[in-house]
Amino acid sequence: MRQTRGAAPVNDPSAPASSDGRGQTRAEQAYQHIVNAIRVGSLTPGTRIREAELSERIGLSRTPVREALSRLLAEGLVANDPARGMVITELDHGMMSELYEMRSVLEGAAARMAARHASETEIAFLRTINERDAQLTEPSALARNNRLFHATLYRCAHNRYLVNTLNMLQASMMLLGRTTRVIPGRPEAARREHGLIVEALECRDGDAAEAHAQAHIRQAYAARLEAMLTQESR
Repeated sequence: MRQTRGAAPVNDPSAPASSDGRGQTRAEQAYQHIVNAIRVGSLTPGTRIREAELSERIGLSRTPVREALSRLLAEGLVANDPARGMVITELDHGMMSELYEMRSVLEGAAARMAARHASETEIAFLRTINERDAQLTEPSALARNNRLFHATLYRCAHNRYLVNTLNMLQASMMLLGRTTRVIPGRPEAARREHGLIVEALECRDGDAAEAHAQAHIRQAYAARLEAMLTQESR
């Protein structure tokens, strides 16, 4: 994220947004601030959004904040609740299932395309990302590395429309809360699953790449669902 000289970076949810006009528009700064707040958990699903409070918190006028909220509403990260007004979207079990189903279809397609279009350098970088995973222990670091792996896989497909759609789905994943990498055994399992995808890409095997990518998303969904149901039963 671009940092403005003499100011705190925009991706710090507690810092005021820059207003010097370099790089990002004020609406984009407001948008990124809200998205980052959702990512780090300072704005959780169900939280009521008040335009005036956000404006003061971010350090911008209400107009760019209103524009940012309109964009978030269109992307599904914010919703209008009849009783509470504008809130951070809450995903129920059905919505979560639909989200993972679409991820399975689209990430499978991305892996298949990557097997055809990715350069050797891109595939090598995917392997490097996955190998780096073994050196990480903090869930937040594991989650960042996981996002990098998937973002790189999307780019390896060399299809801008698919990348844009998958990025929107990834944004919705923030609404699910904590990373599944806190679940015992999940980091190791995910690393193996990523490794199978990389091996298929190295062999230029589109069928295998798609199958392994879809299996990875199914396993991630199973882990997420188990964690959610376990939490609800307590």
